[in-house]
This record gives sequence, structure tokens and C-alpha cells, in this order.
Amino acid sequence: MPSFVYIARESGSGREIKATIDASTEQAAISTLLNKNLLVVSIQEKVSKKGKTGGGSVGLQDLVVFTRQLATMLEAGLAMVQSLQALAEQTSNKVMRDVIKDVTTRVEGGDGFSEALAKHPKVFNKLYVCMVGAGERGGLLAEILGRLATYLENTARLHKKVKSAMMYPIGVTLVALGITIFLLVKVVPVFGEIYAGFGSKLPGPTQSLIDFSLWLQKWIYVLLPAVVLSIYGWLMWIKTPKGREFWDKYRIRLPMFGHIAHKICLARFARTLASMVRSGVPILEVLNIVANTCGNVIMEKAIRSASSDIEQGEGMSQAIQKHPIFPSMVIRMMTAGEQTGKVDQMLERVADFYDDEVETILSGLTSLIEPLLIVFLGTTVGGIAVCMFLPIFKMSEIVNAH
Repeated sequence: MPSFVYIARESGSGREIKATIDASTEQAAISTLLNKNLLVVSIQEKVSKKGKTGGGSVGLQDLVVFTRQLATMLEAGLAMVQSLQALAEQTSNKVMRDVIKDVTTRVEGGDGFSEALAKHPKVFNKLYVCMVGAGERGGLLAEILGRLATYLENTARLHKKVKSAMMYPIGVTLVALGITIFLLVKVVPVFGEIYAGFGSKLPGPTQSLIDFSLWLQKWIYVLLPAVVLSIYGWLMWIKTPKGREFWDKYRIRLPMFGHIAHKICLARFARTLASMVRSGVPILEVLNIVANTCGNVIMEKAIRSASSDIEQGEGMSQAIQKHPIFPSMVIRMMTAGEQTGKVDQMLERVADFYDDEVETILSGLTSLIEPLLIVFLGTTVGGIAVCMFLPIFKMSEIVNAH
């Protein structure tokens, strides 16, 4: 049950009281205080850990399951409170369970479902709340929740595909670097000590590798923290407004990976816009939400600029085509959608097209990266081995010279 922090005065003595009270709604809290002969000066809901994930987190998959199951229950004719209670009992995520219980309490207290969800912005973003609100206003909550679940499922599927495609090359690269550093720091110096006893000049590659190994052995305790701090500093900097704008501007221009990042943003833009237009959310509010969820600052600025043009009377496709970050195919599909009155369907097809393209590129990239990584690992480890055994291959020359 929500808690409210209040300041009140006793009607008899006029003494000021600051305390908290538990009540289902703010009006119920005021009524309770008035019954106690307290004149309410100010009252506001206490900020608690509810909705702030309580030190944990709610994954996208948990949100997908909650949305899909709630839509199914509502379609079957179950009441909202009864559905939420059932979902709270069966969810395995403690944070999600606490959030659902809080939402249930608020709905029982008279709040709208979208209003209750809005109290937990870390779990239910603005897009989610606006679509639910549109469903409530139009009497199509179950249908809207079904569409929202489909949208979240497509988003989760794309995220999973990207993560799985990147996990293998990153893992192999880290293993290769670890093996290389171990050989240079622990193995190469041993060979260096052995060859030092020969008293002869070593082959150039071997001597260079031993010199580099000695240098790395000396500076590794400085280099590793410096590399870690540099990576951490970069990650922190690109979270700042200036850093994020710089990174978003240039990452979509990177070879191969830039195309993937651009297509992912376009797919997210098209699918979010389609879902919200279909749900009946006003177009200017839709564009504001889409700008916040597209995942790229440059695209966000373009959408906000287009929103201003649309507010002045321009068509959506005309406003969007002024910005080169949107390719001609998106513009043409939006134009066709406006002419036929099926903007949401056209945008959905655009999103499906880009999702399929991203999956195709990732599959091809994974197939290409695998042999390249094997070659890189073999070349690195094999090169070190050859440099170390090169003096043994030329043992007769070294012995004769000695």
C-alpha cells in the first residue's frame, strides 16, 4: 500500500506534525487525517523502493512474459486485479513480483492501470505506459497488450541475435589476447635465459620478441590498469550528451558494424512508430516517444525536427525525408502508407525487412569472423612459437660461431 508524507496541524493546539501514513489513495489519506482532527497543510506520496528495482533488475524477457500473459488473461475475460494477482504469484523475479503487487494495490485503490504502471519508470518505459493508456481510453486494452507483447518479443529476439553473434568473436579475441600475454610474460623470458647462455647473436625476430617480452614484463602492471581505465573512461564519456552524440554520429559510418547499427535503429524506429500509430496515440506524442527510444542521438534530433514540421502542417513522410539518416525506402513506404491510410502496416513491413537484413548480415558476419579469428589466433601463437624455435633450427650456425 502506498505511503504518504504529510505536514498537518492539530485543530486544537495548532501544533505542526510531520509524519507518514499508509493509504490506498491520497484522498483516502486526507480523509483519515481529517477524522483525526488534523488539518492537512501538505501531502505527497513517499518515494519508496517500489519501481526502483530494489537493487535488482527486470529483464526484457520478464516484461515480455508479463505482457503476453496479462493480455491472454484479459482476453479470456478475467478481471484486471485478479489477473495481476495471479501474475504476481507465479513470477520468479522478485523485483517484478514486488512491482506487480504495487501496481495491483494502486489499481485496487482506484488508479488507472496506466497510471499505476507510470509509477515504475525503470520497469515500464514511456512507450509502454502510453500504449496501455491508449488501450484503456479506447476500450482495447487486451488487444493493445497483445500488440505490445509482440513488439517486445521482436525487440528481444533482435537483441538476442545481436548478443549471440557478438559473443563468439569477443570470447575468442579475449582468449587469444590472454594466451599471447601469458606466452610473452611467462614463456618467452625462459627461452631468453636459455639462449643467453649461447653467447651468440640470435636471429632478428627472436631477439626482437625477447626484447618486447622484457619490456612488457616491466610495464605490464602499468599497461593493464591503463587499458582498463581507458576503456572505462571511454564508456563513461559516450554516456555524456557530447560523447553520445559523437559516438552515434560516427558508429553508423563504421564498415560493416555501422550498417548493422544503422539498420537496428531504423527497425526500432519503424516498429515503435507502427505500434503506437496503430494503438491510437496522438502523432506528436508518438514522435516524442519514438525519438526517446530510437537509440541514436542523430536520429533523435531528426525526429524532433520532423515533429516540429508536422506540427506546422507538413505530412510525416515530407518531414522525415529532409533528413538523410532515413533511407529512401523508408520514405517511399511511409508515403505509400499515407496515401492508402495504412501507415502502421507499411512501417511494420519496413521493420520486418530491416530485422531480416540485420539477421542475414549477422549470420554472414559470424561465418566470416570465425575463420578470421582462427587465422589470427594461429598466426599469433604460431608466430611466437616460430620466433622462439628459430635459434634451434639454426643451432649449427650458432655453435660454429661460438
